[in-house]
Amino acid sequence: MQFTEYHKYDATGLAELVAKGEVTADELLDTALAGVDAVNGQLNAVVATFEDEARRFIRDDLGQGPFKGVPFLLKDLTAHYGGQPTGAGWPPRAAVRPEHDAELVRRFKKAGVVIVGKTAVPELAMDWTTRSRAHGVTNNPWDTGRTAGTSSGGSAAAIAAGIVPMAHGNDGGGSIRVPSSVCACFGLKPSRGRNPVAPAGSTWQGMLVEHVLSRSVRDSAAMLDATAGSFPGQFFNSPAGGGFASELGRNPGRLRIGVSTRAPYGAATHSDCVAAVDETVRLLEELGHVCEPFDIDLPEDGWTAFEKFILAEYATDMRLEEGVLGRKLTQDDFPPMLWEMIEAGNRLSAVEVNVATTRLHAVAAAVTAAFGRYDVFLSPTLAQPPLPHEAFPEATSMRGHYEFYLSWMPFTHIFNVNGSPAMSVPLVWNAEGLPIGVQFAAAPAAEGTLFRLASQLEAARPWAQRRPPVSIA
Repeated sequence: MQFTEYHKYDATGLAELVAKGEVTADELLDTALAGVDAVNGQLNAVVATFEDEARRFIRDDLGQGPFKGVPFLLKDLTAHYGGQPTGAGWPPRAAVRPEHDAELVRRFKKAGVVIVGKTAVPELAMDWTTRSRAHGVTNNPWDTGRTAGTSSGGSAAAIAAGIVPMAHGNDGGGSIRVPSSVCACFGLKPSRGRNPVAPAGSTWQGMLVEHVLSRSVRDSAAMLDATAGSFPGQFFNSPAGGGFASELGRNPGRLRIGVSTRAPYGAATHSDCVAAVDETVRLLEELGHVCEPFDIDLPEDGWTAFEKFILAEYATDMRLEEGVLGRKLTQDDFPPMLWEMIEAGNRLSAVEVNVATTRLHAVAAAVTAAFGRYDVFLSPTLAQPPLPHEAFPEATSMRGHYEFYLSWMPFTHIFNVNGSPAMSVPLVWNAEGLPIGVQFAAAPAAEGTLFRLASQLEAARPWAQRRPPVSIA
């Protein structure tokens, strides 16, 4: 299949071609692998491919799922593919090969996608751009001197460049939405517990959730239908609802939308990001929605509580990694900033962590209360446009790390805290031709509202056929 034809289709479209017998899964796999060869040298988005396993899956296990035969990439973090390393961009993990697929990966396979390989992540997902000692820096297809975002940056870059139409991502503080914003993908973070957290359990107390980044809204909705549902042993399980693909094309009604460009906890918002929201408001009002200025007032100690929570979770993660690796981790295993964070987490008492978690409940209450007044909340996805690589410090302290977080991506984490679905939508490009995503959030379990609105916006302002400078076609 020629790149120009392949890149015209989203995942749903490619699956329809397979179902009609117009193309085979093997031919699509050939094209995706050729796409890796064609552009990955400029992007460093794909860090591993496993063609033999993909061919075996097509031959033995493909089934009849809604995405039968469509090439797909896994983010190299949490989503274990049996027999393949889950490296997390971290050198000590390079040789660890989980024996079994994670539940989410089983559901992806049941949906029919052919998993081609793994995408780049920041080291242990703890950097504000996609770079690691294991794999280096991932570049943005719209400008290779700029970030592809964090921490699903490899997936976003691969989609934007046309290697695959949809790829796995996860989001503990913005890691689906941030790279979607800077690479012009559609990225929805589902509600807490909507689908299985890979590999299982309660990762970050349910704040980290799994899904995909995609070129189209319909791919995201159909894949959420395919993966949603409870999973035994998971502390937070699926809320009621579903049938998300059926929401597409439905009239969302006259939505009341609260609009804010004031970043939580005092960060400055770049004029390009403010302009993107202003342009989106004009479009929304043309579509009949009611938009009003509204800022969510958060508890003053909410950010400090989030910092402590993250420190405790990373220290916990590394304690568990020692069991996986069979040895004690030391300072030599980490970049200095990560080691500082892990040590700080280890020094926190159980009482301190519980107090921080209680204060995050107050943040969640403030955020969720907004949806008693509004159907949807609109903000920039990020406080700045896609940044050049050199804007991200090579080395920083723990305090510098958190300060950069707030200057770069202050808008996203609050919806992980309260469990709401939230999406970054690629509606606006700035004067430099760089995508500036806008974020919409709704009440917990209200993905249907967001999919109806996203479908309407996609029809009014299509984005799928815009091509970055680095693209297979």
